[in-house]
Amino acid sequence: MSYAIVGFGKVGQALAHAFARKNIDVTVASRRPPEALAPQARAIGPTVVARSLRDALEADTIILAVPFGEHREVAKALPSWKGKTVIDAMNALVPPEELDGLPSSAFVAKAFTGARLVKGFNHLAAAKLAADPIVEGGHRVVFLSSDDEDATAPVAALAKQLGFAPVKLGKLNEGGALVHARDRVWGQLIFQDLFRKEQ
Repeated sequence: MSYAIVGFGKVGQALAHAFARKNIDVTVASRRPPEALAPQARAIGPTVVARSLRDALEADTIILAVPFGEHREVAKALPSWKGKTVIDAMNALVPPEELDGLPSSAFVAKAFTGARLVKGFNHLAAAKLAADPIVEGGHRVVFLSSDDEDATAPVAALAKQLGFAPVKLGKLNEGGALVHARDRVWGQLIFQDLFRKEQ
């Protein structure tokens, strides 16, 4: 399984730290050329490699950490997203009518034709995402939701590998609504910093 983070702002860098902590290879890309990201990527860790957007999109699993308005540009970079898993780590601070009344991730899914889309890693502030997720024997919770049941399992496995405790919320418009932001309305679970003890 290969991984890429598209977007290298606070959230993208926080996620890169999570990969580096576990020595998992991850490609990072943004609108800026890879040379511009390389020093920062190297500083995070040797497993974090800056590449062009085109190269990054060869990964099996792509984490979207761009500002919400830029997701369509990323989607246009590939003619088809078939076989790809896209993890939506963005929050949409736009009015519901701009989303056709859909949860933001369902709206995003329309742009990524053929991809398996999972909402995840969006409910924590970047500083929390970057911190070690294992605290006093508990693992920091990340919420996952998707309209594709089978897509959630590999993302849950990745979250576990990174040291988080994945909690599946079901479909995007059901449990997933708890981690969606629309306009100024935040889902009840956004910014809830929860931990789960090992079973």
